Amino acid sequence: MFDSIAGKFTGIMRTLSGKGKISEKNVRDAVEEIKEALLDADVNLRVVRRFVNSTLDEALGEKVLSSVNPGQQFTKIVYDKMVELLGGAGNTSLNLKGKDTTSIILLMGLQGSGKTTAAHKLAYKLKKEGRKVMLVAADLVRPAAITQLQVLGEKAGVPVFTLPGEKDPAKVAEAAVSRAKHDLFDTVIIDTSGRMHLDQALMEEIQRVAKVTHPDETLFVADAMTGQSAVDIAKEFEEKVGISGVILTKFDSDTRGGAALSLRAVVGKPIKFIGTGEKMEDLEVFHPERIATRILGMGDIVSLVEKAQEQFDQAEAERLQKKMEKNTFDLQDYLDQLENLKKMGSADKLLEMIPGAKGNISEEDLHLEELEKEKAIIRSMTRFERSNYRIIGPSRRKRIAKGSGTSVAEVNRLLKKFEKSRLMMKKVMTNKKLQAAMLKQFGM
Repeated sequence: MFDSIAGKFTGIMRTLSGKGKISEKNVRDAVEEIKEALLDADVNLRVVRRFVNSTLDEALGEKVLSSVNPGQQFTKIVYDKMVELLGGAGNTSLNLKGKDTTSIILLMGLQGSGKTTAAHKLAYKLKKEGRKVMLVAADLVRPAAITQLQVLGEKAGVPVFTLPGEKDPAKVAEAAVSRAKHDLFDTVIIDTSGRMHLDQALMEEIQRVAKVTHPDETLFVADAMTGQSAVDIAKEFEEKVGISGVILTKFDSDTRGGAALSLRAVVGKPIKFIGTGEKMEDLEVFHPERIATRILGMGDIVSLVEKAQEQFDQAEAERLQKKMEKNTFDLQDYLDQLENLKKMGSADKLLEMIPGAKGNISEEDLHLEELEKEKAIIRSMTRFERSNYRIIGPSRRKRIAKGSGTSVAEVNRLLKKFEKSRLMMKKVMTNKKLQAAMLKQFGM
């Protein structure tokens, strides 16, 4: 998401940041371009006007036009306004009770918005955080909705409460909460039924479920691809039921991003989570300041580091460090790190988080195809060969090339590259000054 708008914003910021002095005309032209970019992204018209007017008022002040670096000052103003538009620095965490009692999360939205998928992703996330979670199948309208939640619940390792034969979702939800309290579950996530469009029956059903369960969180699940209609639907749910926050699904789609940029300003409720893919772990906390940096082409190093930390275990990192120090890092270790890198997400997602990379570095530049070949080559080796690459002579190289569907030249290239990498690792591990210089490059 935001590819189009991010490209436009990056161009605007780059043009102004390169100027040692900017005029009122420069600022007005830049703000006009920002206005067009927001409208093209399907952002609510009133939201655009408010954003543009407040940005212009602040940017035309003497603090910007007369500053030593006016381009950077202007970028800072736009960044602050974008953070404010997306939700500001407010708390986006769930309002859950302690683990000695039961917290209720009610999910609601239209049919096809991704409630059931969001329910199991949220359950998996909370389970990883140490909570004892129960999913509740209260969608009694959509065919196979209960079966789908049961399958997803099993995948997440979370039990799913059902009440066979019951036609009233409020009674299902009430019975589920009672069971959860008896069995000492500290979190209950209720998946409710949706409709193809808003109607009175849907609202009354959700109201009854909320009345008997007294939820701590009422999360509206919106499909980011529905654009401005998602904002209108959210307003309706807020008026009739009341929502505490939003889960925005399909955030990884090619949609223009208008819903994400309008929801908070129009509905007044924070976006708490975003669905960033189809995998169970692809549900992320929504951080307005991080999304703002992505839109402005500044990357998102914090999220990138967090993703890396999720995949790279501390004990494993220490083990690898010792192997590097002793120069015993082998091809199996190299293969493991390539696999961990893949778990961090698609190349496109990672490029979004690297400052200056989006639009300047392509997936082809990362040589991903070559890395896949390298993995195939290593997988074609025996365990003994992976642990001691020096034994891989001409006949072995020929066998490995055949087994991996590559050429002997490609096998030779990998082994040569690996040998150079080992020498570099040894040099870094034994040179404290070089280590300090590398850490400094990363601002550490």
